[in-house]
Amino acid sequence: MLGALVYMCEVRKELLVCLSLSLLYLAYYLLEAVKRPQLHCRAGDFRALLEARVPLLREAYWPTPWCVEARLQTVLGSVLRSRLLPPQRYRREVLRLSDGGQVALDWAELDARRDRPVLLVLPGLTGGAHADYVRCLVAAARELGAHAVVFNNRGLGGLALTTPRLYCAVSHDDLGEVVDAVRARGAAPLLAVGVSLGGLILGHYLAAHGAAAAAKLRAALVVSSPLDVEAGATCIEAPPLNALLSWHMARNLRRTVRAHAPLRHAWPALERCRTVRQFDAAFTAAHFGFASVDAYYAAATLRGRLRAVRVPTLCLQAADDPFQPAAVLPAREAARSARVALAVTARGGHIGFLEGWWPAPPATPPQRTYIARLAAQYFRALLDEPLAAPPDDEDDNDDDAADLAVRPIA
Repeated sequence: MLGALVYMCEVRKELLVCLSLSLLYLAYYLLEAVKRPQLHCRAGDFRALLEARVPLLREAYWPTPWCVEARLQTVLGSVLRSRLLPPQRYRREVLRLSDGGQVALDWAELDARRDRPVLLVLPGLTGGAHADYVRCLVAAARELGAHAVVFNNRGLGGLALTTPRLYCAVSHDDLGEVVDAVRARGAAPLLAVGVSLGGLILGHYLAAHGAAAAAKLRAALVVSSPLDVEAGATCIEAPPLNALLSWHMARNLRRTVRAHAPLRHAWPALERCRTVRQFDAAFTAAHFGFASVDAYYAAATLRGRLRAVRVPTLCLQAADDPFQPAAVLPAREAARSARVALAVTARGGHIGFLEGWWPAPPATPPQRTYIARLAAQYFRALLDEPLAAPPDDEDDNDDDAADLAVRPIA
């Protein structure tokens, strides 16, 4: 009898410990993880449109309760979506570029109509049309009633190199030719979304071409891009977990180079590269004419260039992104921009943004993922209410205005 009482007391203690830990985690989750996105954007017509027409920016983001850690969001988001999202079929178009190179454009078209909007998707570092997040964005285009076309960078998508040149964060000339080629198909509005490195390339194109880009693109969305490349390069090397992600990315980059015979001269040096920075130092910097990897990163960063953007551009970032945490985001610069808005969720990792108890099909089909819903809401708002490009002198450096502009949506 005494033994049974002791056993019952021990069970009660364990239950109390479990209950206490559960309550502590619940409090942490509700207080620290579940928050409305912080919106950094100058007061004006763009911010007013975002507040009125994009409901997700007014609602709390509820990350998957059992997966709130940044690296878990990053890795599991990719694994679950890659394995469980339905495949997407495309029609391939090979675009010959002015320097003799070629890129693949993979079209997911709704029908033969050419008056539908077109969503141009720029994948990440070594991603292509079949990347999990691309399938989510194609689903968002379908919700909009738009065609989607995926721009595969040189050397990606199974297409051979016809010139000894790959791609990098600042090589936006190819994107310019792609934009012109897509627009030549018809007069329908053109939208663009770039993810990670794709967002950097898109951002550089928008900043470099200013009002000229605004005449070609209705709106742009940037997802999980390292807007400050110099700071992000340090973050990605942080041991131990970030360094593992850097090793994985460097391995994919080495495979990309080794897949192309015109780049065989670079193969030996790349075998020793175990991080993204080492790869960029051994290959990318010299390949694109930079004196050093630091010079390349200084040219690749968008910090200091956002004010040149004239196309309405929403940047979705997570405060815990391993490669670009909140502390290094150019929030105050976005707060002074008339056409760039920075939306920062408390959690989400790098291209994670998992939500719900089961963040994959069948519970979460591609069009219901957070990225797809935000894209559909945002682009629908800009299709319904186009914004004119602001005057070149509209951006200013008034700190008081910037302080007002970084408040969360009421």
